[in-house]
Amino acid sequence: MPDIQLGAHTFRSHGTKVLRFHMHDWLILVLLAVIDIILNVIDPFHRFVGKDMMTDLKYPFKGNTIPFWAVPIIGILLPFAIFIGLYFKRKNVYDLHQAILGLLFSVLITAVLTDAIKDGVGRPRPDFFWRCFPDGIGVFDNVTSNVICHGKKSDIKEGHKSFPSGHSSWSFAGLGFLSWYLAGKIKAFDRRGHVAKLCIVILPLLCASLVAVSRVDDYWHHWQDVFTGGLLGFIVASFCYLQFFPAPYHVDGTYLVSLYPI
Repeated sequence: MPDIQLGAHTFRSHGTKVLRFHMHDWLILVLLAVIDIILNVIDPFHRFVGKDMMTDLKYPFKGNTIPFWAVPIIGILLPFAIFIGLYFKRKNVYDLHQAILGLLFSVLITAVLTDAIKDGVGRPRPDFFWRCFPDGIGVFDNVTSNVICHGKKSDIKEGHKSFPSGHSSWSFAGLGFLSWYLAGKIKAFDRRGHVAKLCIVILPLLCASLVAVSRVDDYWHHWQDVFTGGLLGFIVASFCYLQFFPAPYHVDGTYLVSLYPI
């Protein structure tokens, strides 16, 4: 692995060349974004919901403690700010580019997997009754006892997207990647026993956990949805980090150097 002098490879000197070298990766990111948009447009599978199943689906239909628009801020923009802050300190465009690319892959791969599973499973949310029957009057098929919803179409569509939790998977994908990134930068696994480093690494995961817990508190998800979403996001984040960076405990895991001639 060739050595570089930190501070000698900036956006101005090497940014264009790095982007050009990874052009195909950025095109794949665009493709993933398009796929995820399509998955959000199509209707999910409307799983059978019988009258006897409503006992666990009558939780209040309420708003989100953490709105949808806040998740990209927490899972993407916050890590971006940290990446850019470290760039201004070390002036290493290789490290910054791989961090941004790895984070976006982590989030978008997780998003595609999450929304594909949501559409395929069609599990009703804990508040499905009130989405289906906003007036509180349940209507069921006389033969199958399946629900005959008369609620708002968009609410019913979202009501079939409980498994897994998108808030949880996105948060753990973005903040999980950030956690691995910080572990490498501060040498959290240098075996010197500095607990403060461990706290720094755990902090993003704690934030992601709080986002996940809010989904259960808001009755938008069952606990299994949140657990699976968080696990999915963190696993994808781990694979994506190791795709773009050495392991945090590796001797070269602190700051990425150029792996290609530019």
